[in-house]
Amino acid sequence: MATNGNGNGDYTGDNIKILEGLEAVRLRPAMYIGSTGEMGLHHLVYEVVDNSVDEALAGFATKIDVTIHVDNSITVVDDGRGIPVDMKTLPNGEVMPTVQVVLTKLHAGGKFDSSTYKVSGGLHGVGVSCVNALSQEFNVEIWRDGHTWEMDFSCGDPTSDLRKTGVSKKRGTKIHFLPDKTIFATTEYNYDTLAQRLRELAFLNKGLEITLTDERNVDAKTGDSKHAEFRYAGGIAEFVKHLNRGKSVLHDKPILMEAQRDKVELEIALQYNDSYSETVFSFANNINTVDGGTHLSGFRTALTRTINAVGQQLGLFKDVKENLSGDDVREGLVAVVSVKLPQPQFEGQTKGKLNSDIAGIVQAFVNERLGAYLEQNPPVARKIINKAIEAARAREAARKARDLTRRKGALDGGGLPGKLADCSERNPDRCELYLVEGESAGGTAKQGRDRRFQAILPLKGKILNVEKARYDKMLGHEEIRAMITALGTGIGKEDFDPAKLRYSKIILMTDADVDGSHIRTLLLTFFFRHMTELIKRGNIYIAQPPLFKIKKGRSEQYVKDERELNRVAIKRASEGMIVRHGENASHIDGSELTRFMGYLNEYLGFVEKVDKRIRNEQITELIARAELTHRADFTSADGKGVPPKLKQLHDELEEQAGEFNIKVSKPSEDEEHHTWSICYTDAQGASRCIDWTMASSPEFRQMMSKYSQISQYLEPPFLIEYANKGAQESAADEPEGTEFEEGQTPPKVKAEAKAARRTSKILQEPVEKETARELFSYIVEQGKKDYDVQRYKGLGEMTSPQLWETTMDPERRTLLQVKLEDIAETETIFTTLMGEDVESRRKFIEDNALDVKNLDI
Repeated sequence: MATNGNGNGDYTGDNIKILEGLEAVRLRPAMYIGSTGEMGLHHLVYEVVDNSVDEALAGFATKIDVTIHVDNSITVVDDGRGIPVDMKTLPNGEVMPTVQVVLTKLHAGGKFDSSTYKVSGGLHGVGVSCVNALSQEFNVEIWRDGHTWEMDFSCGDPTSDLRKTGVSKKRGTKIHFLPDKTIFATTEYNYDTLAQRLRELAFLNKGLEITLTDERNVDAKTGDSKHAEFRYAGGIAEFVKHLNRGKSVLHDKPILMEAQRDKVELEIALQYNDSYSETVFSFANNINTVDGGTHLSGFRTALTRTINAVGQQLGLFKDVKENLSGDDVREGLVAVVSVKLPQPQFEGQTKGKLNSDIAGIVQAFVNERLGAYLEQNPPVARKIINKAIEAARAREAARKARDLTRRKGALDGGGLPGKLADCSERNPDRCELYLVEGESAGGTAKQGRDRRFQAILPLKGKILNVEKARYDKMLGHEEIRAMITALGTGIGKEDFDPAKLRYSKIILMTDADVDGSHIRTLLLTFFFRHMTELIKRGNIYIAQPPLFKIKKGRSEQYVKDERELNRVAIKRASEGMIVRHGENASHIDGSELTRFMGYLNEYLGFVEKVDKRIRNEQITELIARAELTHRADFTSADGKGVPPKLKQLHDELEEQAGEFNIKVSKPSEDEEHHTWSICYTDAQGASRCIDWTMASSPEFRQMMSKYSQISQYLEPPFLIEYANKGAQESAADEPEGTEFEEGQTPPKVKAEAKAARRTSKILQEPVEKETARELFSYIVEQGKKDYDVQRYKGLGEMTSPQLWETTMDPERRTLLQVKLEDIAETETIFTTLMGEDVESRRKFIEDNALDVKNLDI
């Protein structure tokens, strides 16, 4: 290493960099939002929503609307006070609008004193400015003091000045942002992850209404986007009831405890059910403290102490040798612990754990309130304590069962199951275990695997449904014991250690039929109930055997899904096909035709999404051809009159009003934004508008992006010809327009002869299509023609080389990773589908019967 005379290497003042403003956030995003993966991506939404919730906590907002758009951008709208728009002088003398300060300066916010927000989830003043810094597009619209204000940003830098765009009686803030693809590993939002967080916020803030709309997911029948509304007047007591849906509870009403102690607002609700698992959520200032903290430890300590004390008073411990443990009193417990306190201390910006010293406050509060409740309600107390005593006895029985199996070498890792075909690799990070349905499929998998790193454990029949079975019964089940032994982690709260996992990937490989789905669900139930940490760590996967095999003669190809099948069909159909378009009959073929069809498929998909607003695909395509892509297309240049592009579109709509069966109104100007729009009434009497709101929507912008790539090919009619390759090549080789001597054939005649020869070699009559959609459907249909398409159901239909090639080869296989995104909904689904309540399962089937896909009958 080179050194200078001081022996300090090349480390000088020149090596010290000072990052200004939001530059630090873009350079080290994980410091501010936790990660640049899925967690960080969703954290952006939480930061914006938390600001709106803080407005609700301060008493100024009642509703928050969150929308996921088709390009995975997000819009959050609230009816709070609106971000201030007055001018602010910075310490360095620079003057800028307050909204710009809030969105571009770190540690700028209204939560550093206790007058504006007494309680708040945002404390560091970095939240929304980080979202701005990590978004390639960020737009804010504010309704305040009777006016509408707008400002645009990109990657944290303003791309426009703050502008007053119109008048409005509304109040609040609208923020739209598109995460930066260069920063985030993935930019696709998960609906369930956001739904869980927004539902929690609605439970934690009584009366606050929060909506979530997913425009990527549209009902084919109604045309409505996936939508959920969260509003709970009962607060966390309703949250506990929600978590206990479909379960048999020990007492009808949740036990609710509320108070304020030493400036700390305490709210705790709990209810017991007859299951064997514990579900406890803890929150501090509306933030889900997933790693717990002082408030949760205080609650747990007090719960154990109180139940033991009341049990002694009621004389219920005569047959019990020792006091109940924390695990005993929490079996079947569903609880929500929420605290709100000024200036809380968290671990890190993502606030996963509360460090504020309030354990004593929570402990004293629970001891007092829960003790009083149980003393006043002896029947409830007896049910809860007897449940805990049963848990203690079962724990003792399970310990004996575990000791017995240990002596047999079943759980201590000393002896692996006989039917496990283990791998030779000993580094768990490189190993994977396939849990295979059936002995025969297991045998095929053993022959087809790579022995170096792939282990196979065949499972005979359907494993025990652990949702209905107690711990000691589960340990007695042979297949489950074999799994536990093979995994090496141990089982139970005392023994389970995910660090001892022998395989980094646990892959569930079952048939694609009803039985296979059932076995996969039973396995997932086991992992969710007893090895949740493995799901959280991303160790559980589902194998994806191919869904189709395409065969023609001796050639065959495996295809993973319907989308891939269409892609293959398009590629096959494009060989030897020529598509002529427009009046000049320009043509495309070969690889150019394949590319065009791919873009056309995407374009037609976005046309469908935009058409949910228009409800007439011909009008939607007419709007696309008008190319209304900028705000200027909806704003008159001189402040008067209709913008030219919009006026031309209006004239075209009026000309074809009879054909479209619509009544077109005169263009009108929107006072709130000073933009023009065209509205019309359709045959059903519904009013539809073409305006800047529609044109600035992500689905419209995506449609126009695809349109610009293929617009030159979209002029009808479309003439489809089939010619063999040799005919095309020989025709292309003919010279045209060369000098000729007397007696030679003139160029024009030569060209006609060439066309005639080419036409004579066309394999079938040309087919004409009037629309791009008809063209696409026809080509896909032709691509599937003459091919035998087989849909697979079971693993047993494949040989070992086929199973390796399609499902087990890491270079070619597809795996689905199992993730835990909405714990509350997951809890409900497992309880409904796998629990004791037959009525709730029947209702679930009735509600979802019409939406089922790939039903195996």
